[in-house]
Amino acid sequence: MPVTAKFSKEFYDKLGHRVADELVDWLNAVDATYRLDLRELNELNFARFDAKLEQRFAEQDARWERRFAELDAKWERRLAQLDAKWEQRLAQVEAKWEQRLSQVHASLLRWMVGLGVTGFGITIGLLKLWTS
Repeated sequence: MPVTAKFSKEFYDKLGHRVADELVDWLNAVDATYRLDLRELNELNFARFDAKLEQRFAEQDARWERRFAELDAKWERRLAQLDAKWEQRLAQVEAKWEQRLSQVHASLLRWMVGLGVTGFGITIGLLKLWTS
């Protein structure tokens, strides 16, 4: 808001109204020019500040993106390691079960052969008793 310069009556009397009004107009013009220059300077400074702020936000956003990517890669590695461990453990359990099943099969086979031979022996013994 412009400030209008006013002078005393004595000033107007010594210089005259026309010269004093001209001086007032000139001072108001200078004030308006300085205000305009100040406004332009403030707008330029704000534009620089806004650009710098935008740049810093972009840099921070890039840092966060990098950190999230690193964290994602770290989790992927750990999950892959965990998956490999589980596969290894499952393979070990599967191998143990196969070994135990083969032992059970071998035991069953021995029992079956033993029972078969025993049954065959008993059958032959009974046949000999019956035929004699």
